[in-house]
Amino acid sequence: MELRSLRYFIAVLEAGSLSRAAVALYVAQPALTAQIKKLELELGTQLFERSHAGVTPTAAGLQLYQDARKLLSDASAMRDRLQRPPEGPEGSVTVAVPFLLSSLLLGPVLARLKRTHPRIRVFVIDDLSLMVRKAMVDRRADIGLLVDTEYLNGLDVTPFVREPMFICGYDPGGDVAAMTLPSPGGKKQGRGKAATSRRPMLPFARAAGLPLVLQSRRFSIRASVEAAANDLGLELNIAHEHDSARVIRSLYLAGAGFTFSPACAMADAPPAGGGWLAARVVQPDLARTYYLATSSAREPDPATRAVMQVLVDETRALIDAGRWEAEFLPGRRGKTAGP
Repeated sequence: MELRSLRYFIAVLEAGSLSRAAVALYVAQPALTAQIKKLELELGTQLFERSHAGVTPTAAGLQLYQDARKLLSDASAMRDRLQRPPEGPEGSVTVAVPFLLSSLLLGPVLARLKRTHPRIRVFVIDDLSLMVRKAMVDRRADIGLLVDTEYLNGLDVTPFVREPMFICGYDPGGDVAAMTLPSPGGKKQGRGKAATSRRPMLPFARAAGLPLVLQSRRFSIRASVEAAANDLGLELNIAHEHDSARVIRSLYLAGAGFTFSPACAMADAPPAGGGWLAARVVQPDLARTYYLATSSAREPDPATRAVMQVLVDETRALIDAGRWEAEFLPGRRGKTAGP
């Protein structure tokens, strides 16, 4: 397999058409078509669905697109390293982060890396927590933030952050607000710990009885909610169940019910007022823990270590500034099984 073939493949996928890609590449279309067919033969799979309207990538094509971009970036970085003396860490690093956390954390992280380590190229996988875990197991990511996963085969896992869960939704009549407990105040807890919440609190037993909008049991938030309900012998009042996070958001914003959200998602919630309620779940305290994971098969290279340090620093900064109601955890290594 040649790097040129991968460049051609990426150009075709991004153009959505062999003819448009051929023009952009200054290559004859028959030659480009032959290169794509050769690549499919080498890989033993179809990369595109062809139609009169153009081409669309198959599932294998989308996977190759992600891998090929990183491979070409690594090749470019290698060429640069050989052509000039090193000036700090450089290379490509892929970070896998749950999508609910990515909008809060990744902006500050990527902006700082651009300023302090411009020679590091960062690729991001922001997806469901299930897929973040899979990306780490499949070694498609160098760093992962795992949800409630203290041990995982082949990975070094470190406790990272613990954040509370909230029950959120529209309560225009104030009926749910009337069931809440007063907040503990907002007292500062020290570096690496959020101030105690100024938001009201709602016992889990009362939250479980509200009309709920939830994903299915295979998702981490639903799993933790189900576990708490089982421990208390409660049955959840599920009004809507959908796997799509966008559908869940649309439903609770339409007033169709309440949902459980982690603290990191509060930044994207509607502003206070207008009947919007966000109460911390207590009795028991519902929370989730993030773990920082890397491969146990090899030591992180300097670029990966630099990205990890920026993740740590920016996480602490968000917590200290009160933008993330969470607690930074001691960095002891979790156990890991062999690769």
